[in-house]
Amino acid sequence: MSQSQNLSQTFLAITRNSTDLEWLQGALAPLGQVVSAGGGSLDELLALVDVTFASLVFIGLDREHVVAQSALIEGALEAKPMLAIVALGDGMDNQLVLNAMRAGARDFVAYGSRSSEVAGLVRRLSKRLPPVAPNTQLGSLTVLYGVQINADGALLATHMAQVVQKSGQQTLLLDLGLPRGDSLALLGLESSFHFGDALRHLRRLDATLIDSAFTNCAAGLRILAYAHHDEPLEHTSTAELYMLLSALRQHFQHIVVNLTGQPDSEALRTFVTHCDKLLWYTDQNVLDCRRNLAVLNLWREKGMKLDHARLLVDRYLRNVAPDSDTLSKSFGMEIIATLVYSPEVRLNAKNQGVTLFELAPREGLTQSLRALGDRLAKRSEGLAKPKSGWFNRLRGAQ
Repeated sequence: MSQSQNLSQTFLAITRNSTDLEWLQGALAPLGQVVSAGGGSLDELLALVDVTFASLVFIGLDREHVVAQSALIEGALEAKPMLAIVALGDGMDNQLVLNAMRAGARDFVAYGSRSSEVAGLVRRLSKRLPPVAPNTQLGSLTVLYGVQINADGALLATHMAQVVQKSGQQTLLLDLGLPRGDSLALLGLESSFHFGDALRHLRRLDATLIDSAFTNCAAGLRILAYAHHDEPLEHTSTAELYMLLSALRQHFQHIVVNLTGQPDSEALRTFVTHCDKLLWYTDQNVLDCRRNLAVLNLWREKGMKLDHARLLVDRYLRNVAPDSDTLSKSFGMEIIATLVYSPEVRLNAKNQGVTLFELAPREGLTQSLRALGDRLAKRSEGLAKPKSGWFNRLRGAQ
């Protein structure tokens, strides 16, 4: 699924709790993604409408906060008259239904309604809404994810991102894998600006800030990583994350995100559902495979679309079961690559803070990572800058 298709089917929701959000996500899974719009601030909602191109918003109403919630509906429609707002609430409470309609909601959905009813309503409303024109100039987003916590996730992500950067595309490595900050350590770099800082400076995230604050390695690759004091990913609001990704994708042609080791959370699912390519990272260790499959099967049950996922099998040993075909069948995914074990080369790269490209350019592992990086770079070639460089023009305009 292309990014533009993904974005055209994004719905925003302000709900009482995560259970209501999951109910809505399940009901609308066949039609697109439902993104939480946080706690109900008008500014945050409008900013999210701008970056997600959403034309349909769900707003939950309850007796205690109905005045503020009605004002939110009115404010959103005043700022964006073409927006369609559907109120959520207790279907037996006629007063809530009346308040919603007076405020300008197009329709009212009772919590717990059948999925087919909610999806049917959204289909009907969508036909009457103006067509969405998402920004096709947004950079490509590749996610590396697997449940196991180890430094190899950062090692692979760093190398793939460097290959994309060397292809001539402005590239960012967003390293949110666990353990934290391994990409910086692997390259012998330090950073004074981290993921948490970027979230705090969302409104100021322009080319000047990226130039001055983001760490970069010799190849020109920019790196934004976790600091040890940053909040865990699961505490990051989906709304903030969405706005950060949107801002970064306007400044970079390709973003490689390392999320290996992250526990399941709404924030993790936001990355997974909105990326262009998901590389599911595993090895032949059956215990790790089971843990990966537990998350994968849960996501599939919840209706998450994973057509863009490919299996990346690391530390592969040909004579050990399960082999690549068995893994592909178990995960229900095509394999994008199998990477050889090469323990000595990996250890030397980690311990010496030197890339595999410098340390062992002819090794099978190095060649495979270069080929993988080239494949990712080809996906975003259409976004490659013209001779004058759109990135530089952007910088000149700041």
